[in-house]
Amino acid sequence: MAAATTCLELAEGDREELEGIARTRTEMARRVDRARMLLAKAGGESAASIAARLGVNPNTVKLCVRKYRDGGLGAALADAPRRGRPRSIGDGDRAWVIDVACTRPADLGYAAETRPGEALARHVRGHAGEAGHPALSRASKATVHRILDAAEPRPDRVTYYCERRDPDFGRKTREVLVTHRQLSLRFDEDGNLLPWEGEGPEVHVVSVDEKPGIQALSPTADDLRPAPGVRGGAVTRDYEYRRRGTLTLLAGIDLQDGTVEGVVRERHRSREFVELLEALDAKYPKGHVIRLVLDNHSVHRSRETRAWLEGHPGRFEMAFTPTHGSWPDVIEGFFGKMSRQMLRGIRVESLDELRERIEPCLKEVNARPVPHRWTWGIGERAAEAERVMQSS
Repeated sequence: MAAATTCLELAEGDREELEGIARTRTEMARRVDRARMLLAKAGGESAASIAARLGVNPNTVKLCVRKYRDGGLGAALADAPRRGRPRSIGDGDRAWVIDVACTRPADLGYAAETRPGEALARHVRGHAGEAGHPALSRASKATVHRILDAAEPRPDRVTYYCERRDPDFGRKTREVLVTHRQLSLRFDEDGNLLPWEGEGPEVHVVSVDEKPGIQALSPTADDLRPAPGVRGGAVTRDYEYRRRGTLTLLAGIDLQDGTVEGVVRERHRSREFVELLEALDAKYPKGHVIRLVLDNHSVHRSRETRAWLEGHPGRFEMAFTPTHGSWPDVIEGFFGKMSRQMLRGIRVESLDELRERIEPCLKEVNARPVPHRWTWGIGERAAEAERVMQSS
């Protein structure tokens, strides 16, 4: 006669947790098996039957049940601590590795700016003894990596930030954003420019900047024009080219109607910027005000520029963007679009030809102008500028 099988009595709430573990597809297999052992034993099944069904040794089932009775659910599902050699690398050793990793390599006598994992491991092994950390004298690259991975420093990487160096950051930001906010009120809901109804002379807002270093590159051989089924149907060009010099485009985009006024010159000095101001002065009716949004380039504030502006009192107003804060200067977006659509891959035989290609490009833009309005987060950016002004 077979011996009676003793049922395992589960504590309140354990059955629901065990059933959830037994059904899951994300738990470790051994935890799922142990949950099924306990549920089967609670249902009155023998250890031998459970072992045969789960493909384990009966003693494994008995051990799981005994651990549950002695220590509860957590003890039954978890592995007991294993015996083995104690960890030889202590917290002080780890702290030293992290400190070395966060030290600039040049301060330790190395030429490189950053130190990859293998070089760092060599330094740790070479200096561990003298630094009082003999346990690290044979540390491998993987050991050093695990120490750093747990603490999360990445000495092999460099990321960048921009230090705020403009003491007038808040004031300049606010002035530029106020200009964009006032401009946005000049348009109706459909984006149409409304007639000027403000007090005083009409104001034209122009975003101004320079695009220097436009290269005149001439080909060394003729391009091979595209043909169906030949070279993927693409234009094929010789890798080599000759440099013929560079040009600078000084331009201003009208933020009301999207038209562009520009001058193309070989140099980028105050006199070339004054030429742009003269072109803008000739473009707009006398008596109107031209408000420029521009960055802090030296030619925008030079003695020659100021002298010319003083000869045209009341004609120009300047709204300078903060240093390293050209994001509200819409002309930057225009230059980017021009680079992608017109200048990328251009080949010319001379500077004159490059100039002859750029100037018609501006005429094409003015034939179908599109107003470029900067509206991203005006309210939030203005509030941030106000906070900066109050804290400075």
